[in-house]
Amino acid sequence: MKKKIVTLLFFCIAFQFLFSQEEFVLPQAKRVTSFPFVLLNGGIIIVKAKIDAIPDSLNFVLDTGSGGISLDSSTIAEFKIPTQHSDRTIRGIAGLKQVDFAYHHSLKLPGLTIDNLDFHINDYELLTSVYGVKIDGIIGFSFLRRYVVYIDYDNFKIDVYNSGSIKYPRGGYLMSPQFSTLAMQNFIVKDEASVSTKLIFDTGAGLCALFSKDFVTENNLISKKRKLYSTQAEGLGGKKLMTTTVIKEIAIGPYKFKKVPVFIFSDEYNVTNYPFLGGLIGNDLLRRFNVVLNYPEQKIYLKPNNHFADAFDYSYTGLGIYLVNDVVTVIDIIPGSPGDRAGFKKNDIIFSIDNNVSKNIQAFRTALQNTGKKTKVVVLRNGKPTMLILQVQNILK
Repeated sequence: MKKKIVTLLFFCIAFQFLFSQEEFVLPQAKRVTSFPFVLLNGGIIIVKAKIDAIPDSLNFVLDTGSGGISLDSSTIAEFKIPTQHSDRTIRGIAGLKQVDFAYHHSLKLPGLTIDNLDFHINDYELLTSVYGVKIDGIIGFSFLRRYVVYIDYDNFKIDVYNSGSIKYPRGGYLMSPQFSTLAMQNFIVKDEASVSTKLIFDTGAGLCALFSKDFVTENNLISKKRKLYSTQAEGLGGKKLMTTTVIKEIAIGPYKFKKVPVFIFSDEYNVTNYPFLGGLIGNDLLRRFNVVLNYPEQKIYLKPNNHFADAFDYSYTGLGIYLVNDVVTVIDIIPGSPGDRAGFKKNDIIFSIDNNVSKNIQAFRTALQNTGKKTKVVVLRNGKPTMLILQVQNILK
């Protein structure tokens, strides 16, 4: 009798154990659509989409560093899209800005329409002149929170899945970032010191990494003897002066990148809310992975792709070149920089670089990454051609 009771008790415990392992499982995520994208200098992703019944295809940046979704003010004016005033303020590295909204509109990606979106309005004229491509808007959290998005940099393709259970490809790393409207992941940054810090996962930043000066200084991350090069970058609010250098290592989970070019800025507008954040990781580093953005489950999956071992860009010219009235124009020159020493002047029009006369700012920017050699640049100054010899500096040396 005692043996039967023990046996019965065992089966009851076993049954209870099996029952306790039951769980509700999300339905399998199904692919909704797939479409191509274009990758610009620095890893900026451009996708084509339409608004409402407007027939024109517009250019949008896919940006995990955006807490919403937005339209360019000139695009709003061109298509006469109604807007409403708001007291909402957005914040970026170069300033604060109060924004108006265009409410309850549809975004039409190839094979997918997303309704009831509220677009905030911003001026992307500067971004358009930087990349030489009309930037009509930015797609961020308002889209990403609804879907699972797979970015395939090997084939320049984006797959969109509805929310649900997904099987990640083998051989990668699953992250569980902290989320607000932005994903913030722990990274290990090593130079003179080794520091663990949260960084924004930012596909809309065309650089490898951007750190706040407070983060760098208070953690003694970089030796005071290290040479820092003055430069500038473009962000919300306009241009921002900062410095650039190289640090020894950035680690993302099991993946380590050596000798990474980084930018350091004074965080006057408290974008990073240091010490909560040290800065951001940009897409010139992140594009080295194929990425699954699973915002509904607050997961991001990285798998190294064919670009994982690509060389970093260590070039430094000190020139700010922009597409102005359809010509590539020198607008900014850092004093004492290679561009200054080569004799560039403000408003010089770049006619050719090493016999490349394409007038394509993307091609010109790529040509100016060629360190270690003398680059021949023909500029038009007051309508007359002038040959300049530019020694592109390598910040690694």
